[in-house]
Amino acid sequence: MSLKDSENKDLKDKFSKESFKKSLRIFTYIKPYKWKFIFGMFLLFLSSMVFMIFPYLSGEMIDIAQGESKFGFDLKGIAWILVIVLFIQGFVSYTRVILFAHVSEKAIRDLRKSLYDRLITLPLVFFEENRVGELISRLTSDVERLDRVFSITLAEFFRQIIILVVGVGFIAFTTPRLSGIMLLTFPIIVVGGFFFGKYIRKLSKQKQKQLAESNIIVSETSQSIQTVKSFTNEKFESNRYEKSLNILVDIALKFAKGRASFSVFIVTVLFGALFFIIWKGAVMLEAGTITAGELVAFVFYTGIIGASIASLGNFVTELLGGIGATERLMEILDMEPEVTYSQMDDEPAKIYGNIEYKDVVFSYPTRRDIEVLQGLNLKIAAGQKIALVGASGAGKSTIIQLLQKFYELQSGDILVDDKSIFEYGVSEYRNNLGIVPQDVILFGGSIRENLLYGKPGATEEELIEAAKISNSWEFISRFPEQLETVVGERGVKLSGGQKQRIAIARAVLRNPTILLLDEATSSLDAESESLIQEALSRLMEGRTSIIIAHRLSTIRDVDQIYVIGDGKIIEQGTHQELTAIEDGAYNTLAKLQFESNK
Repeated sequence: MSLKDSENKDLKDKFSKESFKKSLRIFTYIKPYKWKFIFGMFLLFLSSMVFMIFPYLSGEMIDIAQGESKFGFDLKGIAWILVIVLFIQGFVSYTRVILFAHVSEKAIRDLRKSLYDRLITLPLVFFEENRVGELISRLTSDVERLDRVFSITLAEFFRQIIILVVGVGFIAFTTPRLSGIMLLTFPIIVVGGFFFGKYIRKLSKQKQKQLAESNIIVSETSQSIQTVKSFTNEKFESNRYEKSLNILVDIALKFAKGRASFSVFIVTVLFGALFFIIWKGAVMLEAGTITAGELVAFVFYTGIIGASIASLGNFVTELLGGIGATERLMEILDMEPEVTYSQMDDEPAKIYGNIEYKDVVFSYPTRRDIEVLQGLNLKIAAGQKIALVGASGAGKSTIIQLLQKFYELQSGDILVDDKSIFEYGVSEYRNNLGIVPQDVILFGGSIRENLLYGKPGATEEELIEAAKISNSWEFISRFPEQLETVVGERGVKLSGGQKQRIAIARAVLRNPTILLLDEATSSLDAESESLIQEALSRLMEGRTSIIIAHRLSTIRDVDQIYVIGDGKIIEQGTHQELTAIEDGAYNTLAKLQFESNK
């Protein structure tokens, strides 16, 4: 699923019955804290009811001052009642806010954890179809919107409904004639608010979308900062970001104008209606139909009801936005993961390392029109060391990626120990693989943390031994903090060769049955390469090893070399056998490399 598809669906601004039911599933994250939520809702109702006493007590004070008290209270008695009501209101409101904070924060924590767990267990194809910057931006904004809904909007929405119902009921009972006039004016506000709210909601989504686009630029630039600086494109990126921000400002200004117009509409109609009602009440007071206290209470209730109606429009908009956000998040949570956490605890399958590619036809999901592999056949015996060579784009890295079960095949099969790799569980199978990639990505923590990625439970002795085998200990031991040295974002504080040796150490710790080396020595100088080749030779001993090589000097001693061209094997043999073919592709490539190195 692409986030763009979800976004376009959202821009239709329609919520079907099915999508609404789907969105309600978000409340499963509140379920573990349901008693706190229920008690919070009870306190919400209680605090709303207590709040509605204030207008009545205000009117009663006016009547007491004029000697028209209905219940025989004096001003001192009413003051004490107000103090008690204020205390109850404060205590109940504080407890309610704390309860809802507990529910919302823990529910959002669980949601974030579920989303993260689902994301990292989704197939690689998902991340190829979605830009990472956009993915993070959308998920962050959607979860933040839900956080607001859980912590504030939902409670306030119900609070305003309670206030509205209780307020209308009270004035309808105490001053029916004035309430009739008031209820005639408010439908105009509601209808107007609906149309304004729809327009504002549309602009709000556009603003959110453009903000995500701006965040993508920041994310991509930060991740590729070396490329930006290498091409001196700081100004280009700045202009690109400025252009995106200008579009965001234009949308934000339209959004502000819409909100300002809505505010003017609400204030004009609401206050116009309020002043008309006050005038009508004053006429009734002059005629002796109502008391001054009843008029004051009515005006208070009318203002509170008006404010409730005005705020309900905003809360409805927030809730609808929350439904849209929930739908997008649920689409991700409903995706089928390639592995579950329970499966990750499975013991690695017992694999010896016999590999066979049988008539493998493959196209990348994002490029269906291009066949990368066209009926590839390849057999590797357990413990054999083979190398894949060929021009860029020939399909060498694809062969390794398919062996790792990253993609489905169009046709054909890949067998390991005479069993299809798709019959193995993902974790039990991949735990037998170790890879040293060409482009090593390290996490921003310490060297120790990056090494432990190969074997989380490794001892100090195992870490140091792996570092020595990979020739990493040579530079690690020179750092003041040694294994605790922080490598920086993506390993930026280490050289290319140092990062590659850390990756080799991780593979040593993993102790895999099948070893995959994607140009593992490409970033090393001649002296380090010699040492690493020796270490790799020891590491490959007894293991099935597949080496992708551009520098042919590193693969002279492998058991078999396969030359890949146009998605097929066009030549195979040992280094000596292939260099003996005068017009062969391998011999031509070898001559070019070895002659250029003279």
